Amino acid sequence: MPNRYPRDFRGHGPDAPDAQWPGGAKIAISIVLNYEEGGENNLLHGDAQSEAFLSDIAGAAPWPGQRHWNMESIYDYGARAGFWRLHRLFTERSVPVTIYGVATALARNPEQVAAMKAAGWEIASHGLKWVEHRDMPEEEEARQIAEAFRLHTEVVGAPPQGWYTGRCSMNTVRLTSETCQLAWISDTYDDDLPYWLEVGDRDQLVIPYTLEANDMRFATAPGYITGEQFYQYLKDSFDTLYAEGQAGRAKMFSIGLHNRLIGRPGKVAGLKRFLDYAQSHEGVWFPRRIDIARHWAKTHPHKRFERPSQMDRARFVARFGSIFEHSPWIAERAFDLELGPAHDSAAGLHNALARVFRSASPDERMGVLRAHPDLAGKLAQARRLTAESTSEQSSAALDALTDTERARFERLNADYTARHGFPFIIAVRDNTKASILAAFEARIAHDSATEFATACAQVERIAELRLKDILP
Repeated sequence: MPNRYPRDFRGHGPDAPDAQWPGGAKIAISIVLNYEEGGENNLLHGDAQSEAFLSDIAGAAPWPGQRHWNMESIYDYGARAGFWRLHRLFTERSVPVTIYGVATALARNPEQVAAMKAAGWEIASHGLKWVEHRDMPEEEEARQIAEAFRLHTEVVGAPPQGWYTGRCSMNTVRLTSETCQLAWISDTYDDDLPYWLEVGDRDQLVIPYTLEANDMRFATAPGYITGEQFYQYLKDSFDTLYAEGQAGRAKMFSIGLHNRLIGRPGKVAGLKRFLDYAQSHEGVWFPRRIDIARHWAKTHPHKRFERPSQMDRARFVARFGSIFEHSPWIAERAFDLELGPAHDSAAGLHNALARVFRSASPDERMGVLRAHPDLAGKLAQARRLTAESTSEQSSAALDALTDTERARFERLNADYTARHGFPFIIAVRDNTKASILAAFEARIAHDSATEFATACAQVERIAELRLKDILP
């Protein structure tokens, strides 16, 4: 296989699906509480250094070979005070939460786990330890994922149905998908709606997460200083998404929280204000992420299709070699481009094929023009057109002409070809019999250079319409 570009810039494309949230909700607000206290870097946990990530210590750095009392006590605050403040806030308002639980942290916090379960919260996995995975060997990360499943099940009483590593590697999404045990994963930040990811034979649901509607911005620069700033950002996000939902384009709004951050009194005030605001609106759904996953799987089940970027050369040319009339060389050259998920749609693949056509020599493009049949000509009468041309000509009733109309087409075909050296080409499906004849009469008088450019543009349009018949 030639080089293939793996990143997916298309996603749901220009027409994202209607989420169809339960009850006709205009927005789904997923509140996530990260539980990391007791799972962070610490010599007590077998790590080589202290934690340095997401705390109120400005400019924190890891202390190799040493415990960091201040850092530890800040994390301890999250478990001792912040969690209970947030637990009261959400349970009093009957707002369900998804916990991203680090397995080793959950094991060290049994009372908090009991409270999560009693509240009916979803406890998803946040990995085995709250550590960086970017340089972790793939085999070691896979081992830790398996151990996180084991320990989570032992501590919680049931395996996790969702996963978010956070400090992930390039292998994390694939490795968690390959477990075939998860209803959802969230180590992406690339959409406002869930989507399906094909990992081998696995159709894995992805529920994207957020790093901006996230209280971690209290511990990063630029970030939030006051609870009011956090409230205002959440409100602005809500207002935009809610308006989209009112317009029939309902989305999901993830909000990321941490006990040691938003659990502080001055910060949680902003979260309270936001909950007041959101709950004052009709059509607001507060689901756990497992609720979103179940809804999406039922309402928008995945449908696989044959993807151009994953075909071998022979299949690619066989499938798309006739998109440009009798010119399979265009598909052959397009196969060698840097294709990827963006080219698995009609618009994407059309762009790749058109690039080859546009960069071809004038003689090669002339060959494509001359490969097109006359409209309602002898090949059509003898039923020797390609399947695509037959369908296109019949769409404008060119296969049901009167004797007078047929004679007129024959005269125009002969005059046009004699003047310009190639057949008259027009995207028949964009036209009627009358508009085709009118264009025929008008274009005969053009100079050949103009007609060459016009015909090339029409060839590209015909190819686009053909692709739309077979690709999303």
